[in-house]
Amino acid sequence: MNILFLADNYPPETNAAATRVSERAAYWAAWGHRVTVITSFPNFPQGKIHDGFRNDWYGEETRDGVRVIRVKTFIAANRGTVLRMLDFLSFMVMAVVIGAFLPRPDVVAATSPQFFAAVAGWLLGLRFRRPFVFELGDIWPASIIAVGAMRPSFGLRLMEGLELFLYRRSAAIVALTRAFKTNLTGRGIPADKIAVVRNGVDLSRYRPTPRDEALAAQWGLSGKFVIGYIGTHGMAHGLTNVLNAAGRLRHRDDIRFLLVGDGAERPMLLDERERRGLTNVVMMPMQPKAEMCRIWSLCDAALIHLRDSPVFAEVIPSKIFEAMAMGLPLLAVIPMGEAAEIVTTHGAGLWVPPEDPPAFAQAAERLADDGALRAGLAAASLNAAPQHTRQRQAEEMIQVLETAARPFGEHPGKGEITHGE
Repeated sequence: MNILFLADNYPPETNAAATRVSERAAYWAAWGHRVTVITSFPNFPQGKIHDGFRNDWYGEETRDGVRVIRVKTFIAANRGTVLRMLDFLSFMVMAVVIGAFLPRPDVVAATSPQFFAAVAGWLLGLRFRRPFVFELGDIWPASIIAVGAMRPSFGLRLMEGLELFLYRRSAAIVALTRAFKTNLTGRGIPADKIAVVRNGVDLSRYRPTPRDEALAAQWGLSGKFVIGYIGTHGMAHGLTNVLNAAGRLRHRDDIRFLLVGDGAERPMLLDERERRGLTNVVMMPMQPKAEMCRIWSLCDAALIHLRDSPVFAEVIPSKIFEAMAMGLPLLAVIPMGEAAEIVTTHGAGLWVPPEDPPAFAQAAERLADDGALRAGLAAASLNAAPQHTRQRQAEEMIQVLETAARPFGEHPGKGEITHGE
């Protein structure tokens, strides 16, 4: 099968969407499918082109058997609204222009966020008269409102109308969570066109790893109990709450909070850490994907953190599965929802309601002080990882794409594409 996939982010970018799309695409290519990904030149989240790349009109490379086509976009850092919107729109336009000259695919797919990549995917589906599959990585624009980046407005209502239009026009929708599917069916989207394919982890890349003592010493973590957050420092993540909890644990010199990554709120977090004198918070800049196991090895527990909003109760952070594969106990400071249920059902960690610094600090001390608890959570976490593999996700996703690509009239019966729900 010839698959054309649109994704605004792709390696060497290390955010969840880039990792998810690239690792699945590598499986599809290994299974004999022809996979072409249209993406931008790597610049996320700083809004600066990565070393070794230029923001040219066109670039092409092969990664893990996948043909990767990069297009010129308006580059903006992952902060603010207007400039980021121009970034998104420029990718939409360029993806359609360049994609229109590619060989005709069997199916066109696009992932959100960002939302306008899906618009481009739909337009290319029309261009080639091929089915369009919408992978729903985020409920957009609801998530924009949830983080306070924009207020409800006529413009956002128009975007929501376009969102619903795309859902209805797609041959199939792939939702990353059951909650996303519930959201869509509650707005009139037929349930039988929505497949639930949860995120996962590539077990060939992540495994329990002894602490890198040289790296620990470099960052002042030797002999410390380390609670690590590795990922985007964005408005959705509410990481000021980490500083609030750390402030309550100044007396525990044996506990460190490690924040690794970049994002819109990192400069504010750095300033706030210095202003408060929080020597128990270590902030490491974003690291290459190849270094992730080494970074995770510094952690005694993995922090999963999201802002307190019903919108984010529908999200399942991919770092949950990476931490499971590393055999780490989880500290989930997130709204009660599907992600919290995964953590508690597997017995893989502790759940704490978001934006409750006393409860957060208490849970951190409990993990640091109770070795037996920690060992039990870690074992359960590692045992759960094989249930959430990237290969399984790739298999479920390719089933949806193959079903959508079949000629009209050959589609299976109602409900078949919801494998993985």
